[in-house]
Amino acid sequence: MLKQITVFLENKAGRMEEVTGCLADQNINIHALMVADTTDFGILRMIASDPEKAQRVLKDKGLMVKNADVIAVAIDHNPGSLHKVLHALNAPDVSIEYMYAFTSRHQDYNAIVILSVDNQAAVLEKLRNGGIPVLDETLLDQINRS
Repeated sequence: MLKQITVFLENKAGRMEEVTGCLADQNINIHALMVADTTDFGILRMIASDPEKAQRVLKDKGLMVKNADVIAVAIDHNPGSLHKVLHALNAPDVSIEYMYAFTSRHQDYNAIVILSVDNQAAVLEKLRNGGIPVLDETLLDQINRS
């Protein structure tokens, strides 16, 4: 599993730039991100090179920040790869809350899918039984060196 940083932002000009500026100033790389918005605020979810430091830096700037464990799986970058993952998870006891993906420069992983699920233990078991590589926090160290 990986730590994901979630930042709650007002929907106003310059808020995203503030976040990226804080992280850039501290030499923290953003590997992946997704933004969802509502009328009044946005939710920025990201995988950062140093999640603990990112959370601390953003909180020090007065931003509302939390972290969460998410599941990261490696997939090939070709047709049907994501379907294989979703097929392995097609069960009544699994609900995917959200997911996003990013391509990787890592020598062993073409693409990485981030999953937030309601039953992590069941999902991890289904993925492993399906032969799908589940990645852990060492992934960040490997990507940071790539």
